Amino acid sequence: MTSKMNRWSSWLLASLFTNLLLMSAVSRAQDETGPGEIVAAATDRIMAVVEGAGDYFDEDPERYYQAIGSELEKIVDFRSFARGVMGDAASSAAYRALDEAGQAKLRAQLDRFTEVMQAGLIRTYGKGLLAFGGSRTEVAGAEVAPNSARIASVTQRVFGEEGAVYTLRYQMGQYRDGSWKLRNMIIESVNLGEVYRSQFEEALSAADGDIDRVIEEWNTDVPDSQ
Repeated sequence: MTSKMNRWSSWLLASLFTNLLLMSAVSRAQDETGPGEIVAAATDRIMAVVEGAGDYFDEDPERYYQAIGSELEKIVDFRSFARGVMGDAASSAAYRALDEAGQAKLRAQLDRFTEVMQAGLIRTYGKGLLAFGGSRTEVAGAEVAPNSARIASVTQRVFGEEGAVYTLRYQMGQYRDGSWKLRNMIIESVNLGEVYRSQFEEALSAADGDIDRVIEEWNTDVPDSQ
């Protein structure tokens, strides 16, 4: 089993980068024309919540987490992200191989894991966002996939302290209602989807394939997830 220290290291790494991610997550914007513009508009909305939190966070932190959660529910496809993190355990092939009862159980597990992951992310990354409240961002470009107009990649730069510049690439998908939502992202050479998926695979191996146990223990080693 991966040591608790290694799991903490994985979460801390993901936290560092995903704090930047959440400042620029993607949403539907009726008056915007493309994913690049949508990223910029979403940045303004989320950072408005972060900047306003300074007036009340110490006295009422739950108000802040609820506000961040409300915004993230609009712009992140948590269920698709959770399914990707579960990897082969929640794949279409694994689902088809199950009988009716097994399929119902897997759907329930995915629902539960989505809720658990979403709750942990909102608290962990919502708090982390406060540290990046003054960062400047700029959209460097947006590219539509050559084989599908519903898949796009947006490149953004985040300017941190002491001249640090982070390059982010957002992997986005457009849904039938026209909305664009975040599916994954890459910062420099770090693919966050792969980081989480590796963590899930390690936890599942340590739990002898018990998905319920992995879900139950998912946030236990994550700082600020409770």
